[in-house]
Amino acid sequence: MHKATQFNEAADMIRELADEHEDIADAYVTLCVHAGIAASDVICCARLGEHAQGENHDEAISLLAQADKEIAKHLRALLKLKTKAGYSHTPATVDEFKRAGRAAQTLVEAARRVATAR
Repeated sequence: MHKATQFNEAADMIRELADEHEDIADAYVTLCVHAGIAASDVICCARLGEHAQGENHDEAISLLAQADKEIAKHLRALLKLKTKAGYSHTPATVDEFKRAGRAAQTLVEAARRVATAR
């Protein structure tokens, strides 16, 4: 949970400090992706007793869907943005920027609820 919160808070700080989304879009989206992945791990560990390991995004989404089918769509949205934001020369769009923030926030909030319920 600490990592999910840390990445989410860092993303929020970067977003607040930037004059324009273009200045930080890829860094922000990448931090959102990491926040979402860490939050997904919290949810999976709490509900299933395991978390995804490795680089296979489909397996991670599938495992999270076993824990919470509705919330898995947010991880799917983030993982679709991971390569573009982290490795491509094409910057994240305004829509992708907003989508990443919403998805990460939703996952982190869900992880907090699961973690505090234990």
